[in-house]
Amino acid sequence: MEGFLPAATALWLGILTSISPCPLATNIAAISFVGRRLGSPREVFWTGVVYTLGRMLTYVALGILLVASVTSVPLVSQLLQKYMNKILGPILILVGMFLLDMLTLSFASPGLSEKMQYRIATWGVWGAGLLGMVFALSFCPVSAALFFGSLLPLAIKYESSVLLPSLYGVATGLPVLLFAILVALGAQSLGRAFNKLTRLEWWARRITGAVFVVVGIYYSLTFIFGVF
Repeated sequence: MEGFLPAATALWLGILTSISPCPLATNIAAISFVGRRLGSPREVFWTGVVYTLGRMLTYVALGILLVASVTSVPLVSQLLQKYMNKILGPILILVGMFLLDMLTLSFASPGLSEKMQYRIATWGVWGAGLLGMVFALSFCPVSAALFFGSLLPLAIKYESSVLLPSLYGVATGLPVLLFAILVALGAQSLGRAFNKLTRLEWWARRITGAVFVVVGIYYSLTFIFGVF
């Protein structure tokens, strides 16, 4: 994979996913649920680390399954190499419109029952890893659009079934590590930090959406209509 831009894009998509309201609330709930049953700040911190690793491994597994399976088929691989830039334009426009709330998508995401969460919490730090895996698969509309509509086409374009999903997965856990530290320190500013991240997400999502639309239009004009 050539260039810094794909890696930086994967990291940004992961961060944007992690501060979106649904994934952020899920992540905080998981860390708080497990962390409050641990006895030391160090254990709470490692809970955040293992939770992040659980999310990363899930996205890597999805990347290997989806990207490698697509690029391993000769005909599909040749078609993607020939038409990927043309496909990316409309995809980026659609994802950008979704991030700008110009398009809506609603579906129910799978989750864990309270009883199952309690059982996993009794496993301590390692239970956090399992929660990370499960919640990584609990796609909300925004996270689904960012992963399947942005990261996956990017990973297919650069034939990166491990690196880009890994960077995305780690980035989805960065705010979680921050909140794990706050919980470990017993910080009372947790609510204020959550509100600040929520406001940041509003602006970040719209700026990213606008960039996606502009880049999508550029790709479409360049590779579909041959304007540039």
